[in-house]
Order: sequence, then structure tokens, then C-alpha cells
Amino acid sequence: MRTLNWEDGAIVAIDQCLLPHQETVLRLRTVEELIAAIQRLAIRGAPALGVAGALGVALSARLRSRDGRLDETAVRADAELLASARPTAVNLRWGVGQALAVLSEGPEAVLAQALRVMEADDRVNRQAASDAADLITGLCPDRPLRLLTHCNAGALATAGTRGTALGAVFELAERGRIEYVIVDETRPLLQGARLTSWELARAGIPHRLAVDSAAASLMRRGLVDCVVVGADRITANGDVANKIGTYGLAVSAAHHGIPMVVVAPESTVDEDLADGALIEVEEREADEVRRVLGTPVAPEDTPAFNPAFDVTPAALITAVVTEARIMGPRVVTAGRAG
Repeated sequence: MRTLNWEDGAIVAIDQCLLPHQETVLRLRTVEELIAAIQRLAIRGAPALGVAGALGVALSARLRSRDGRLDETAVRADAELLASARPTAVNLRWGVGQALAVLSEGPEAVLAQALRVMEADDRVNRQAASDAADLITGLCPDRPLRLLTHCNAGALATAGTRGTALGAVFELAERGRIEYVIVDETRPLLQGARLTSWELARAGIPHRLAVDSAAASLMRRGLVDCVVVGADRITANGDVANKIGTYGLAVSAAHHGIPMVVVAPESTVDEDLADGALIEVEEREADEVRRVLGTPVAPEDTPAFNPAFDVTPAALITAVVTEARIMGPRVVTAGRAG
């Protein structure tokens, strides 16, 4: 299963807003359609957004080319709109930048670059997931493990077939090291309930769904060996922006002496930001809180606070694992050669 692909001049994507009840494929033929899909979270997940950004520039370059002439100014304008579609996840702008780097070489070169970004995504995420599985094995008891996840960092959050944090879960399951996975529902849009549970069920991995507010209690009862999550931006000092609720998990995990491991590609690391205080946190519309899957659960005019992400300080994270390195206050390795 690939969340994203390129087919016959269109970006093909699974509509994640409709899962798990409908498996619908979108064919996005304009940059405007792609931006709309990203903003309504039909396409989501930091690595997937990076690939979508690169493919979106390729799409624009094709559409903005006439009689052998490429309107680079128009492509760059499309690219800026695309890169700004979701401000917190750095991968989106990174992917756009990767494709723009070869814009002067023409539409075919841009498409080739975007396809290289897509193909690399699966490779780097598999490496990060494997390294994270090794790390978790060393941090946790020598028995089948009880892991807790938040949001969705599986194949659906990437352009590959494994994912980042959930990729580490799949790797551990193949090694016979999983007793079960606790899946946070992840309010307000239920990416854990709808997407992570769907992926784990398809993989045949034992799991149990839990409301977000149960996590601390489950840790206190000794039912969690490790928390493993993805990331949307990692700053130079190791602070991590991830789905809202991650910070609370980190505080609870630290209090209970439970490892907290973040798995993400290097493209999620933003060396230009010194720390998490500089991250722009996306604020989404109030109806996402006032409703659950379209059903009202609060009076229509109730004001709501709906940040899509929060920032977890590096001091609360045991380790951040990318395909190139492992970093954290307690676990540090040198960068991987090559």
C-alpha cells in the first residue's frame, strides 16, 4: 500500500478522511486540489507531506509549461501556496524545496526529482524504524512489549509501506517482541482510532484502543513499557512538535520512568530553529472540537481551542531516531556515514 503516488500526470492518494469505513482513492490534477486535500487532512503525516510537496511542484511545472516554455514565476507562486498549506510540518516546505532545486532544468527533471524524493521516503523510514526497534529493545524489558502510540505515524503518514513510529512497531512485531499496542484515539480527529487501528488490524498486530485521557492511568498501572511517536518538526536542540497530546504523554512517561522515543526522517529536523518556542503551531477550526466525525457534541456557538500540535521539550524525550542518527539527553550516537 502506498499512500501517495504519481500516475498519468496526477497525484494519486488515499483519502484519509474517509478511513476506516471507505477506502477511496483521490486523483489530484491541479495544485489547488492538492492544497485542499492537504488542508482537510485527506493527505497528512509529515513524511507524506514532504512527498506531496515535491509532487505538487512537479504537477505545477507540467501545468505551467506551454510550447516548450516553462513559466517559472508561476510555478514558484504555486510552490509558495503549497508550502504554506500547513505551517507546522517542516517536511512540506522541505519537499517543495527539493523539487524547486531543479526547476530550471524543466518539468521532466522536476518530476524525476519528486519521484526520487518519493522513493527515498520508504528507504529512510525503514532505516529509522529498524534503528528505533533496536533502541527500544535495549531500553525495555526482555519480553513481549506493551507500546503506546499517539496519532498515526504508519504507512498512511508516509509515501511508503511501513511508516516511522508505527514502522518500529511493525519491525518489533516481526521480531516477536510485541504483546500489544495501546492506540490513543487522538482527539479531535481520531487519527489513532481511525488510522492506526486500521493499519495494525491489517498487519495482524494485537492492539487496544484507549481514550487519550486514559494514557497516564495505564502507565501508572504498569501497562506501558514505552511510548513511541512520530514528529512534524524537530528543532536544533531536540524539541519536538507532534500531534496535540504528545506533550502530556511525555510528562506522564517521564513521571513514571517510561522511555519516550520519537521516530522521524532527517527531513523533519529543522536546524534553522533553535528550539521549540519558535515553532508556529497550526490552529484549526473550532468545529473539529465541537463535532465528532461531523456529529455535534457541544452547543453550536461554543468557543473552542484547537491547536493541531504541541511542543515537547527535548529533556522529556529519551531519544529521537532518524535514518542518520539517534539523539537525546540519555542516548546519543554519531551520524550514520552515507
